[in-house]
Amino acid sequence: MTLLFQLLVNGLIVGALYGVVAMSFVLIYKASRIVNFAQGEFLLIGAWTCWWLLTHWQLPFWIGFPITLAFMLAFGVILQIVVLRPMIGEPIISVIMVTIGLSIVFQAAMKWMFGVFAKPFPPIFASPTMNLFGLEVQTVYVMSLLISILIMAGFGWFFKYSRTGLAMRATAFDQQVAQSLGISVRHMFAMSWAISAMVSAVAGVTVGVVNGVSSALSFFGIKVFPAVILGGLDSVIGAVVGGLIVGVLENMAHYLDSQWLNWGNMYEIAPFYVLIAILMIKPYGLFGTKDIERV
Repeated sequence: MTLLFQLLVNGLIVGALYGVVAMSFVLIYKASRIVNFAQGEFLLIGAWTCWWLLTHWQLPFWIGFPITLAFMLAFGVILQIVVLRPMIGEPIISVIMVTIGLSIVFQAAMKWMFGVFAKPFPPIFASPTMNLFGLEVQTVYVMSLLISILIMAGFGWFFKYSRTGLAMRATAFDQQVAQSLGISVRHMFAMSWAISAMVSAVAGVTVGVVNGVSSALSFFGIKVFPAVILGGLDSVIGAVVGGLIVGVLENMAHYLDSQWLNWGNMYEIAPFYVLIAILMIKPYGLFGTKDIERV
């Protein structure tokens, strides 16, 4: 029972991190109807940037981490303006293929710049673990949980009360109507990519601190994709719920596999099995908007 409770807590903490990355997927999709398959590389670039600042420039984490977020914010804006803005008006599948190409380019660039072997972060906390409800939990995971909650609350406030958030929701609903109301659609696209890149960097740094930074970190984006589809591609709440479900499912599958099944790969594949099962019942996800088309 102690192991079960430990895995449940870990699942909720990691699931909150999944939810944050899933919100980044949703943010871009809501604004531009594009699924960004380079999302995992945003995590990788953010993690390598923070690692470089902390190791080569010897900056303390509390300085290097905000600089990383600022860099990723600018990186997202530049990427959207230089690469994706010329694709406005092109078929969606063409833009998706561009994001796949970006994923390959970013992967190759990071391997060329930093090598292919995992490199550990320098020590950040005085104690790597802390006691939480009688359980030993990684300190960075507790930090990531607090940051994830703040980001989720920030997203909720941003979309409901801020002018930019309301403009972004209007753009997602109907780009032509939003433009007729004086909203710059291009500006909203750039904002969505910038925020998505910055938020993804938070997850990248967190995972990098625990497991080290390597090209395998970009696989995190693929692991989050079931959470996005599960919650609904256009639902921020669904992204959070989907992330928590996937995080708990992974750890519960690991518990069942280690105690009874002994198949060896349930941790990796369980979310995809559940994803298929739920999509057979609710094709738009748990909170996704149904598109009714009449022919």
